Amino acid sequence: MSANKTNKRLSDIPFSVLDLSPIVAGGSPAESFRNTLVLAQHAEKWGYNRYWLAEHHNMPFIASSATSVVISHVAAGTSTIRVGSGGIMLPNHSPLVIAEQFGTLETLFPGRIDLGLGRAPGTDQRTARALRRDGRNDGQDFPEQLDELRAYFDPSLASGTMHVKAIPGEGLTIPIWLLGSSGFSAQLAGQLGLPFAYASHFSPGNTVPAMELYRRSFKPSKVLEKPYAMVGVNVIAADTDEEANRLGTTLQQQFLNLIRGNEVQLQPPVDSMDSLWSEYEKQALEQQLGSSIFGSPGTVKEKLQSFLNDTQADEIMVIAQVFDHEARLRSYEIVADIIKP
Repeated sequence: MSANKTNKRLSDIPFSVLDLSPIVAGGSPAESFRNTLVLAQHAEKWGYNRYWLAEHHNMPFIASSATSVVISHVAAGTSTIRVGSGGIMLPNHSPLVIAEQFGTLETLFPGRIDLGLGRAPGTDQRTARALRRDGRNDGQDFPEQLDELRAYFDPSLASGTMHVKAIPGEGLTIPIWLLGSSGFSAQLAGQLGLPFAYASHFSPGNTVPAMELYRRSFKPSKVLEKPYAMVGVNVIAADTDEEANRLGTTLQQQFLNLIRGNEVQLQPPVDSMDSLWSEYEKQALEQQLGSSIFGSPGTVKEKLQSFLNDTQADEIMVIAQVFDHEARLRSYEIVADIIKP
């Protein structure tokens, strides 16, 4: 371990939940939203710090496309856990609309709302054009959009006079996070002194370099005095390694179907993936899901500690794409037990 790393223990940092509100084979969005609320209520009881939902579109296995609405659903059904977006894909929207939506959420649920922002479309290019209409916004103006959005909350950040106000929104303090799977948002978050969340759950290879870039780029701001970095990781826990590995085949099938362009609802687990993927696909998935942790409580604890040692994360956000709702709840419960002091 290098000299600039500290020996953080799992109990030293907060753990949080990222939920895609998955639609399982044979299920429905209505069922997904019910399950999301139940998971959020359990996460709150088990001591998780925040509960984030992600914006994706035209994906048959994800129900959280209207992310702000689902955040409201979760916040209304819980009382203390922070609720937010992981993330809102800002290039899909007018910054004013997002300011108003999250101003409304913060007004309804004061002190509990997070606004995590990404610059990817969260979908395919055809759907991105349907969302953005003019087709010109490819995320390159994300820094300018971000400046505009932040100024709606805090007009002192505006470069000129603000003639348009976000109501509700103006004057509210809503934590803004930048999300990323590359160095772009890591560096921008550092330069602006904002918290940063890295998507190791689908882009593990660049995790440590992005974290280091964020910390190197960091400039203190009125938001943060020092860097604060969260990392998302797939964790599927069960009572035995064998059962966890079996449950994990649902996630592997999800990514296999994405690679093949065969987007379907979340599939039930299988005993073995060997008959489903080619050797090339297996290697590609092992690379894309390389940081994923499947296992029994002992295995998960050991691998999570190793992950924390490598990333030096200030917070870890757990993603568990598990087909069976009860098994998904059990996975998060096991993690909560592992991280207790």
